[in-house]
Amino acid sequence: MRCVVFGATGYIGGRLVPRLLDDGHAVRCVARTPAKLAHTPWTDRVEIVQGDVTDPASVADALVGQDVLYYLVHSLTTRDFSTVDRRAAQTVADAARAAGIRRIVYLGGITPDTDDLSEHLASRAEVGRILLNSGVPTAHLRAAIILGSGSASFEILRYLTERLPAMITPKWVTNRIQPIAVRDVLHYLAHAAALPDDVNRGFDIGGPDVLTYRELMRRYAVVARLPRRVVVPVPVLTPWLSAQWVNLVTPVPGNIAVPLIESLVHEVVCHDRDIADYIPDPRDGLTNCEKAIELALGRVRDANVPTRWSDASTPGAPSDPLPTDPEWSGGTLYQDVRERHSDVAPEALWRVIESIGGEHGWYSFPLAWSVRGWIDRVFGGVGLRRGRRDPRQLRVGEALDWWRVEEIDRPRMLRLRAEMRVPGRAWLELSVHPGENGGSTYRQRALFVPHGFMGNMYWYAIAPFHTIVFGGMARNITGSAGTREPTTASDRG
Repeated sequence: MRCVVFGATGYIGGRLVPRLLDDGHAVRCVARTPAKLAHTPWTDRVEIVQGDVTDPASVADALVGQDVLYYLVHSLTTRDFSTVDRRAAQTVADAARAAGIRRIVYLGGITPDTDDLSEHLASRAEVGRILLNSGVPTAHLRAAIILGSGSASFEILRYLTERLPAMITPKWVTNRIQPIAVRDVLHYLAHAAALPDDVNRGFDIGGPDVLTYRELMRRYAVVARLPRRVVVPVPVLTPWLSAQWVNLVTPVPGNIAVPLIESLVHEVVCHDRDIADYIPDPRDGLTNCEKAIELALGRVRDANVPTRWSDASTPGAPSDPLPTDPEWSGGTLYQDVRERHSDVAPEALWRVIESIGGEHGWYSFPLAWSVRGWIDRVFGGVGLRRGRRDPRQLRVGEALDWWRVEEIDRPRMLRLRAEMRVPGRAWLELSVHPGENGGSTYRQRALFVPHGFMGNMYWYAIAPFHTIVFGGMARNITGSAGTREPTTASDRG
């Protein structure tokens, strides 16, 4: 079958595409920024088109000649996301009907039996209703917590359990949940493409275990070989306060943690197992919590995490590309430019550049970077703790600490766009060129486009630290290029 995937750059979409390819389907990926898919392992096996779910013309073009539409888009990280999701779902529903799409498959969340839904869950349910009423047979798969390496739910569980041997928690940790392994989610999504044409309904999907969140944390501790965790529920912690604590302890920022935590206020368990009448369980059965945690931790240890929650854009982050110097006019562009010569080959220098961030650090004054990261977290930003997906290779569009990879011209140039909270837009560009008399030349540009008076004041306020931070970075990167492997942040002090 010919499958078109909206949301291929996201956590689930990036894992579903190779599964569909392995099942023999032809896959078309729709992305607002196709360059984000340029370095995926399966990019040469798919058709990539540019499109935006809120743009009827681009959606209609993307659906031409397709059989099955996978809708894996959710605007959780944008302001007024419920309005954006409603408009996008209606746009896709109308275009799918007009294009003669045979089936829509949508992944949403389990809806608790209550009228007091969080905005997050209510929006997911509304999108499901719009697609089910589209006139195109739709399978609305509804999942609770997804356990898989790189998922936001798993990262919250992992960091809370590993970092806090004793926790005072809100009372919702005693609510029942029914987690599902990401591999089982992909199993249901892939098989939903072949559902009979008369199936137009929702299905709850979940794993074999029904337990409380407190019990889930304790099971994680057992699998991770940690001492037993002490969890003390109290009634005074609101979901908002809980999310702020998650924001400080885990890599997941508050604007993502809030809707996720609000969804746990109610019990989220499957209301039925009707999906089994249409899609059989995986050959080895559904994955229990312990096995799902074990598999996810194995991928984390092996640095083999194909997609992460942070692959999606972060709220408030600038989306405009870097203004090229010749075309830049009518505004201010501040730059800090540094060059250094190195005796090593350009390839050796590039290896250090592409491995920057995460466990390798930023090669400059670790305390200053850490303090700036904590300040960003306190004000609702992403901070430094998103880390890296892979310790050696980067992809366009992926998150790297508080940056996002905007462009890679391997092995010459890496450009990062800042997603920290600053009064303007910022980039960091690292490049390497062959030296005139051998060796290589390292060039580093920090660029900042200020927003208003505060943006200009921000640049001048931090200017005195540029020599320490950016000068030290250039010096340490070229110095580290002579070693076989990049040094770690702790090695550099």
